[in-house]
Amino acid sequence: MVYLKDEGSVFDAPIEFVWKYIYGAEDHDSAHKTTRNPKFGKYSDITLLYGSERFLQGKWAPDQLRISMFPPVAVVTEWLEGVLAGSKFTYVYSPQGERTRIDVYGEFTSKTLPPTEIEAVAREFLETEFAADATVIRAAYLKEKLR
Repeated sequence: MVYLKDEGSVFDAPIEFVWKYIYGAEDHDSAHKTTRNPKFGKYSDITLLYGSERFLQGKWAPDQLRISMFPPVAVVTEWLEGVLAGSKFTYVYSPQGERTRIDVYGEFTSKTLPPTEIEAVAREFLETEFAADATVIRAAYLKEKLR
């Protein structure tokens, strides 16, 4: 198990816009080229089950996440199936005027990876997710501001 703290990333849009994007379901999901064949299921009023095939470590494999949303403060994720099954992490959002800071805290584990590889795979996941979201959020927010 590896504890990760990834602090200080920033989206170039205010927090209200970021949460609108997060709740975009298919629009949000289509920004992520490292997932395909998504399936969404309602678990509760604040929690959804998200299944997909995910591209990690150079290959596609099925996974399932339980994602709970607490706007505008946090998203809590538990990885139920897949290479990082058993991992639990929280995204914390902080408004900074026209920008939104995002910090991630979590414990990452795997039943299939050696302990020495868990951190690299978890960071690969976090970096690709952030890069995809940041690009789409920036473009969509600029487009909205120009209207």
